[in-house]
Amino acid sequence: MKKIAVLTSGGDAPGMNAAIRAVVRRGIYNGLEVYGVRHGYVGLMKGDFVKMELGSVGDIIHRGGTILRSARSEEFKTIEGQQKALAKLQEANIDGLVVIGGDGSFMGAGKLTEQGFPTIGVPGTIDNDISGTEYSIGFDTAVNTVIEGIDKIRDTAYSHERICIVEVMGRNAGDIALWTGITSGAESIIIPEADYDIADVLNRIRQGQERGKMHSIIVVAEGVCSGEELKKEIKEQANLDTNVVVLGYLQRGGSPTAYDRMMASRMGGKAVDLLIAGEKGLMVGWKKSQLVHPSFVQASKEKHKINLDDYSLARSISI
Repeated sequence: MKKIAVLTSGGDAPGMNAAIRAVVRRGIYNGLEVYGVRHGYVGLMKGDFVKMELGSVGDIIHRGGTILRSARSEEFKTIEGQQKALAKLQEANIDGLVVIGGDGSFMGAGKLTEQGFPTIGVPGTIDNDISGTEYSIGFDTAVNTVIEGIDKIRDTAYSHERICIVEVMGRNAGDIALWTGITSGAESIIIPEADYDIADVLNRIRQGQERGKMHSIIVVAEGVCSGEELKKEIKEQANLDTNVVVLGYLQRGGSPTAYDRMMASRMGGKAVDLLIAGEKGLMVGWKKSQLVHPSFVQASKEKHKINLDDYSLARSISI
């Protein structure tokens, strides 16, 4: 192992730059040449490599997004696209690859491994929905961004005695909605992993109104429905007016928290160690407060789970 490369793929997440930094500096520390791949798998198929030096990753640990840029690629899902990428890696004499991204990115990394090229995955997505790990880079920052937003929304909801629906990201995972709903004191939390009853949502609003609380916050995960759809349902069922706030891409940006910087540094460094040790087809994960490295195949057999005890807790303390 003399030359390795690192790329970021899929949706960006705060902390990706910290992971890139860790890969580059851990690699150089161990005598490797390290190359960045710009624009994810699209850049990999084009051979868009740039040699990374110590200074290349200076002053990036605090920055959101990814200095290597990111992209999604349908072509890379084909065997022809993968062969293009492998040819470019071989032309550049690169011996191993670190892929920072989500499930789709890991599927691509797994395909390269199946064809004999050493790859290691580092989980990076605000959705926190990757199998094989309890944590993915960017989740903590996204949660804190949403909390800050809800705190401000609640000020206005209180002042104008309004019901506000806050739609958050997460694809088909409710982690962001659950964590932000609990920690911001939302009256109702709607997530894909638990059935919701519109009658229960309305009952919680009425109970608050009966004791003089004329504002409510409802947090809904995008994997259940849109905020506008929920607004329409509340209007039809109870003739109540609501405001909808869709936080959208705001959740992906911003300076990563200390926790995300730490996790990214740990995971990026471990990815390099695994390549040096001759490992391939593994992902770096976090379980029971320690780093783990299951295979892509093993991790894909696990289903991401949310802690429904926390959901039960939320229901009991938001009355």
